[in-house]
Amino acid sequence: MQKFKLGKIKLLPAKELVAAVLRKAILSRQLAEGQEITLEGIASMVGVSSMPVREAFQILAADGLIKVRPNKGAVVLGINEQTIREHYEIRALLESEAVAKASRPGTDISRIAEIHYAAEKALAANNSAEYSDLNQAFHMEIWNTAGNEKMKMLLSNMWNGLSMGQNVTEEEYATLSIQEHQGILQALEQHNEELARCRMRDHIIRSMENMLTRYIDDPAV
Repeated sequence: MQKFKLGKIKLLPAKELVAAVLRKAILSRQLAEGQEITLEGIASMVGVSSMPVREAFQILAADGLIKVRPNKGAVVLGINEQTIREHYEIRALLESEAVAKASRPGTDISRIAEIHYAAEKALAANNSAEYSDLNQAFHMEIWNTAGNEKMKMLLSNMWNGLSMGQNVTEEEYATLSIQEHQGILQALEQHNEELARCRMRDHIIRSMENMLTRYIDDPAV
């Protein structure tokens, strides 16, 4: 494992972090269809003011995950297998192109590498909270390095954190994820655009398959 001084990592702005927390809860069925959520309740749960929660509600409403009720918070809408597939297929397309851009010769990928090695260290120390942040930072640094602000904005609005499936521990998921990140980093270091594109797509589609384990065996969907 390489030695380095990472410094402060960049994470998503508050509204997108809140949206990511709620999106993950909806996709993983911790928040059920028809369940009502309020600005005050979510703000208290996440530890932010009501403003980023209100903005997060707008992001999720545009994504078809909730319906905002004026002065009454929001209600969670129905999610099914098609919803999950569409979400991850779009992420796969965007993230694959982002990593291909980041792998072009002459691109500085040192920050991506630093974050990856910090994530390895966090995982070895069984620090799941730090690993989750570094997982997000790894993807974000690829978006930053790609240099396409529109793509970065779209991906930020779609982030949902670790895509945990049924009967999988966070440690097991993180171990598989970090191995895939290592393969992506190797493609970046080789400046191999096609390999980077393929490995990122496989990474996102595998995440989709993990999340789908919560849906495909359920007769209600």
